[in-house]
Amino acid sequence: MIRQRVVGASCAAPFPVYEHLAETLAGAHQAGAADRDPTVAHVLGTCAGYAYADTGTVATMMTRIGLPRHACVRISETVDAMLIFSTAYVLQSECGRIVIVCYRGTEPGTFGNWLGDADMGTDSSILSLADAGTVRVHAGFHRNVRATWWPVLVQLTVALRGRSLLNHRKRMRYPLQALYVTGHSLGGAMATLFALSVCGSPDHRSIADRLRAVYTFGQPMAVAGPLPKAVDAVAPMVFRHVTAGDPIPALPPKRWGPFQHIGHEYRHEDGQWRRADSPTRAFTGLRQLPRSLLAFLATEKDRASFQYTMAAHGPHHYLAALRPPRRVTEFGDFEP
Repeated sequence: MIRQRVVGASCAAPFPVYEHLAETLAGAHQAGAADRDPTVAHVLGTCAGYAYADTGTVATMMTRIGLPRHACVRISETVDAMLIFSTAYVLQSECGRIVIVCYRGTEPGTFGNWLGDADMGTDSSILSLADAGTVRVHAGFHRNVRATWWPVLVQLTVALRGRSLLNHRKRMRYPLQALYVTGHSLGGAMATLFALSVCGSPDHRSIADRLRAVYTFGQPMAVAGPLPKAVDAVAPMVFRHVTAGDPIPALPPKRWGPFQHIGHEYRHEDGQWRRADSPTRAFTGLRQLPRSLLAFLATEKDRASFQYTMAAHGPHHYLAALRPPRRVTEFGDFEP
């Protein structure tokens, strides 16, 4: 198990992207808000996108976005033979009120990571929801959540007690008040399963009570029906983002099991994020995937003839769609 801790720097011009971001996040998604918050989506999308980098890069980008002097803890576990490639970042705002748990998605260059994505069901594919029964989940995703489950809970417990993630003896100005969970691709599926696990356990009720929202980007399906009523308590807090042409949200294919999405789905079409009337449906087969890979290599003109392209799944495409106009980006330039 690898744990790395760094502290975010202070902001300098032209940053931060958002002033008083901790206060904004503390005020968002209260009283069961049923709609996505564009600022929350951009902030969490930035974290999910840069979760593929190292701890220092994540801390730098989240400082620029508006969380100066925050604590950033990386927790990772890799067991190649067991198809475990689990990385979680836990970020705590300087004041202590806000904590973000961000799961890294599938690493493109790690073949074992892709094999884990294809592992539909073994003994690890049943998620217990305490007195509310059980639900079948994607085994590979679930195994990766479980691999770093306890160390992540330790960090959340420290934040809940009003202590610093960098120095557990140091008292923060506030204890944890608002928890957000996020991730791109596999990371989004892990974020959803983490929320289900926390909310389904009476032992972690104090953490579940502070969960404000789960924002995912390009997330594949992680749970299979029929769904117990306990899922209904978590689904309203899940906000899934899907860009046009991204094939990953349509996986696993239908013949591999009755997997489905939960929560609210927002699709990016014609330059706008709009709430979908129905969730993305699973592929009936796998024929679309080879075509989506070919589309990745096609020219921009030819790409328009493909319904799906893996290019649309990249975290940079999601982040480009999430950035607000007329505001500085995490690179220090301005969106037109």
